[in-house]
Amino acid sequence: MIERVWSARTTRDGAAVYRAYFQRVVMAELSAVDGYRGCRLLERELESGAIEIVVVTSWESLDVIRGFAGDDVERAVVHDEAAALFTDYDRTVRHFEVVLDRS
Repeated sequence: MIERVWSARTTRDGAAVYRAYFQRVVMAELSAVDGYRGCRLLERELESGAIEIVVVTSWESLDVIRGFAGDDVERAVVHDEAAALFTDYDRTVRHFEVVLDRS
């Protein structure tokens, strides 16, 4: 299994709006991909008062991710509507192979 990790920064209000957007739009889109295994949406307040959002999605393989994200699997997939909510966001993602999982 592969975990795909991406992050963004926003305001407290932006985080709340993104949370709803993520549930309504992103989760539905991801769930339609064969080989998608789940997601986690994480938030923390930074010293500046900004909110950092981290999205972790789980996938069967890099080939499945390639089918979702395209040939450049390191490129972040961020819809314009979501990008407008962020003060800054990562243009790339990181992938990690899950070597131990005790859920």
